[in-house]
Amino acid sequence: MVAFEELCLAQRPAAVLVVGDVNSTLACTIVAKKFAIPVAHVEAGLRSGDMTMPEEINRRVTDSISDWFFVTEPSGVAHLRREGKPESAIHYVGHVMVDNLLYQSKKLERVDSSSFETSAYKAAHSAEGARYGVLTLHRPSNVDDAMTMARLGAALRQIADRLPLIFPVHPRTRANLRRFGVDLGPHITLVGPLGYMEFLNLWKDAALVLTDSGGLQEETTALGVACITLRDNTERPVTVDEGSNVLAGTDPATILKQALKVLGGEAKQGRRPQLWDGNAAVRIVEVLAAHLAAA
Repeated sequence: MVAFEELCLAQRPAAVLVVGDVNSTLACTIVAKKFAIPVAHVEAGLRSGDMTMPEEINRRVTDSISDWFFVTEPSGVAHLRREGKPESAIHYVGHVMVDNLLYQSKKLERVDSSSFETSAYKAAHSAEGARYGVLTLHRPSNVDDAMTMARLGAALRQIADRLPLIFPVHPRTRANLRRFGVDLGPHITLVGPLGYMEFLNLWKDAALVLTDSGGLQEETTALGVACITLRDNTERPVTVDEGSNVLAGTDPATILKQALKVLGGEAKQGRRPQLWDGNAAVRIVEVLAAHLAAA
């Protein structure tokens, strides 16, 4: 925050644009508002309703003091209206993350990915037409609790007996797997953290993605990949209402039931939400320019 204060003092920006729900999102918003600099929040209005999530606190507090709201899905518009935000400040523009995803997907088509680490994983797990799935787990509510980890491990072992899983492991998750003695069985391959292009190369061709990530729920919906979310709630309901995502919670029977549907050819057929077309950034620039011109 101190470094951003110094930057604001030196640059005196006409506005500050913050993105998402991480700690720096909230920190930069607070600094800007203390200097009476207008704040525009990208990915505004998302709500999980779960105040045990650090991201939920960041989202709510950021929106409470922001001036302009760039929204990715209809639920965000509804939340902001309920919270009394002026209609003129709420803008449904699409999703900059999807802008990047579509750009990187096209780029990936043009590059030789044979040297990618993940191409080797894919080849090893898809010999003779076999399929593979991708797993990610990092949320404290899942990986910091021994009982929850044990329940998830039981479900994931059963799924992996039918569909081998590749698991890029967050360092804290890896440590807790060891600490809690969770046995994932022989058909889940643990790999290190992956860069964006490497990871995209992996999950875009997966038969199934299992995750507790918010962003991956949206990315799988954008590309139409079957996704099972290992959480009881989501701040991104459009991925469930319109996309390829299903909420399964952490109950092993429910997770296995949803996975078997996918493996049996009954994967949910979703569609890409409105305005997730790769042009969100253009819309944001146009709206922001209009606000600044009117200020």
